[in-house]
Parts: sequence; structure tokens; C-alpha cells
Amino acid sequence: MIKTPYLLFLGDAPDQLSAKVAQGIYDWRPENAVGQFRLPSCGHDLGIADMTLAEGQAAGAKTLVIGVANRGGLISQAWKEVLIEALNMGYDLASGLHNLLEDEVDLVAAAAANGAALHDVRIASEDYPIASGKKRTGKRVLAIGTDCSAGKMYTALALDKSMQAKGMKSTFRATGQTGILITGSGVPLDAVVADFMAGAVEQLTPDNDADHWDIIEGQGSLFHISYSGVTLALVHGGQPDALIICHEPTRTHMRGLPDYQLPSMQQLIDTALPLARFGNPECQVVGISVNTQHMSEDEAVAYLAKVEAEFGLPTVDPFRHGAERLADALAEL
Repeated sequence: MIKTPYLLFLGDAPDQLSAKVAQGIYDWRPENAVGQFRLPSCGHDLGIADMTLAEGQAAGAKTLVIGVANRGGLISQAWKEVLIEALNMGYDLASGLHNLLEDEVDLVAAAAANGAALHDVRIASEDYPIASGKKRTGKRVLAIGTDCSAGKMYTALALDKSMQAKGMKSTFRATGQTGILITGSGVPLDAVVADFMAGAVEQLTPDNDADHWDIIEGQGSLFHISYSGVTLALVHGGQPDALIICHEPTRTHMRGLPDYQLPSMQQLIDTALPLARFGNPECQVVGISVNTQHMSEDEAVAYLAKVEAEFGLPTVDPFRHGAERLADALAEL
């Protein structure tokens, strides 16, 4: 188990998207975050206390969590001094990067010398089967996006919160490093060998009560050149009964791909729904989740109303306004 509370290391993250791991932990488990540690060049602020390692330890922090999700998932050499100092002080380290802590000889040595633990969340710790395509009991909903980092995890967590409040049976199923750090369990899907990704999703969402909903955290985008494979594994392995379309409307291009424009929400529906119905012919698109964080309240309300009128589906920003209407849509299935 990863010891809490955390000191969140933002390093030199240039913006909020690069610090999305730390942001997600703070937004959904603020009680686990005593503060943030930022290098001078960091371009994002969680809005919590900046702390040194000593101040974090004095505040009770047990684990320094690398809260950065950079392209390629690399441990920067600029971070090493801080990480080694933290280990020497008795902190454990936790990371969801592709670049594993356990592969860094200097970090392994510092951890061993100080009796500290290294937690690599992005390791597939089980042997997963090839997907069978067999129908499971229970119900499943998948958040699927026009782009990466568009609000799929936030949608799923907000939906689970609303469904629990309504007395519905639901379980958030984490498929990425941030979701796992928030909830303590899940499958780091992009660390699973490609042939076994869909099988891992099947195993993550097993048979359940007929009225129980597995809320599957989405990853990547079917339209993202870099990460489409993990998305398709979720669609086929999840065999969702329902899809929720996720969109961030202020972007000018796909994340990390300036030469690629975002698809429209209609393009996503037209692509994702036939793929989902190949595994589950009853699958439906039940709602739209819009990430309006870069809009004013008036702009957000107007945009949500416009999209809802266009598609005839409940359209909300679940983090800003709650996911109750999405939960209601699922309750009708």
C-alpha cells in the first residue's frame, strides 16, 4: 500500500495538463495532499501550500508523489536531486510514469539505503488473458473522448459520486495511473502488452449484479494518432452498455499533435458507437460531458445548452455542475 498523505511533486510541469496526476489527486482526494513541491520553472499551481521536503514531512507527508504526466512518461534529470533528497529524508516515492523508478539505479540505491519504498503504479502486476468477448452480467459505462486529457476520468469519478448518492450500485474502475493513485486499485492499461489489453478490461469489469454499473475510466482517443490503441481496447474489452462523450471545446488541436485537428463530437459518435455495438449490440450514447474549465460560467452554460439542443442528450460539465443528469440517464437503461 502507498502511504498517505502525499506531498505532490509538480517538478517543472509547464501547464495544468502536464500536472494532471497531481491535479487529479488534489481534486478528488484533497485530504491526501498536504502540499505541493514545485521547481522554479513550474508553470502550474494547484492552489495549495508550496512546501519544501522538510515542511511536507513536518505536515505529515509520507510519500512524495510524482504528479507529472509528461509526453513519453520520462523521469527528468532535473528532478533527480529532489527525488534522492526525499528518499534520504525517509520519504517513499510513488510514480505513474512509463519510466519506472525501479529502473533508476541511483533511486534504487537511495531507497535501499534509507529503507524507503518505490511505488511504480504503471506496472501491470498480473498476467491478463486474451479477451474472450463473452458477455458478462451487470452493466458498464465508458467515458470516451474527442482527445486525450479531455475529462474522461473526472466524468467517471463524478458519475460514480452521483450514482452512489442516488443509491445506485456503481464502481469506478481505474485504468490509468491517476485513477489508481486516487482509488488505490485498477489496471494501468497502457502498460499492458497490446494483445492483452482488452482481456485486462474484461478482468477489471467481471460479472456483477444485474443493476450494478461498472464506470470504466476512459483513456486516449480513437482519433489520437499516438494513443488510439488503448481506447479501442476499452471499447471492445469493456463491452459498454452506455457511452458518454467527453469534449474540451477550447482546444485548437489534438494534445501533443499540432498538425491534427480535433474531431467533432458527431464524428466521435459515428465512429465509436458502431465499434462498441460490435461487442454489445445494445450499446447507446446516453450523454455528453464537456470540460468547460477555460470558459466563464455564462459561456459554459450557453455552450452546454447549445450542445444539448443539437444532440438531444443530457449535456453537463460534471465537475463544475455535477453528474446527476448522467446518472439519471443510466438509471433509465
